[in-house]
Amino acid sequence: MDDRRGGGMSGGGIAAGGGILGVIALVLNFLLGGGNGGDGQMAPLPGQTTQQVSTEQRAAEDQLASFVKVVLADTEDVWGQLFQRAGQRYPAPTLVLFTDRVQSGCGYASAQSGPFYCPADQKVYVDLSFYNELRNRFGGGGDFAMAYVIAHEVGHHIQTLMGTSEKMARMRGRVSEAEYNQFSVRMELQADFFAGVFAHYQKGKGYLEEGDIEEALRAANAIGDDNIQKQSQGYTVPESFTHGTSEQRMRWFKKGFETGDINQGDTFNTNDL
Repeated sequence: MDDRRGGGMSGGGIAAGGGILGVIALVLNFLLGGGNGGDGQMAPLPGQTTQQVSTEQRAAEDQLASFVKVVLADTEDVWGQLFQRAGQRYPAPTLVLFTDRVQSGCGYASAQSGPFYCPADQKVYVDLSFYNELRNRFGGGGDFAMAYVIAHEVGHHIQTLMGTSEKMARMRGRVSEAEYNQFSVRMELQADFFAGVFAHYQKGKGYLEEGDIEEALRAANAIGDDNIQKQSQGYTVPESFTHGTSEQRMRWFKKGFETGDINQGDTFNTNDL
């Protein structure tokens, strides 16, 4: 683990996009991986001042950091076993904890982006203040809800190992924006499926209790592109979707959870999204 908390830096953050209202964009980025699972492109924003953290806040963050480390270790166990069955070794991603903003292999990112995965350096970046937002502002404070976010980012790591992220990067600029968005939806739905596969193998673990899957499904329902756009602008523009509808997100996560079979998650070669 690379703990960079408290280390300020000059420079940027992830670009805000789409004219979406701040709070809604925050939810979208938090639970959908910051829109950075595909090609790792990030745009800089003006710098901001690192906030001072009290002793109590630091203690609470340290507790969260321990939990995130446990979840990441659990993902390593699950994917390590699945890769081993396929005769391959699983190279786990590195966890980076940061405060306020950080420089990744994909460029500058701010806490506004929420947890994200950078395919260029194969690291999962987390500003732990995200979990306070998840719990206090959005009512998603359950342990599994927090674990689900990490599992989704690790899902993007699996896509990097499979070569999917590189293929997405090569597409940028070679296809229309509408076509690229369609592939982005498939990318994100597959990461949701992989998060479901992880959840499948967590049955009986301490943070996967009765009702947790329903909580994750409710979260997926709340943050589909269709619901986000309806809340922000009152109507939907399907060709601009980049993460999938609420129904799609719930269905693919549930499919991964119910089957636990990575071979059933090919979202790129199906007409039934």
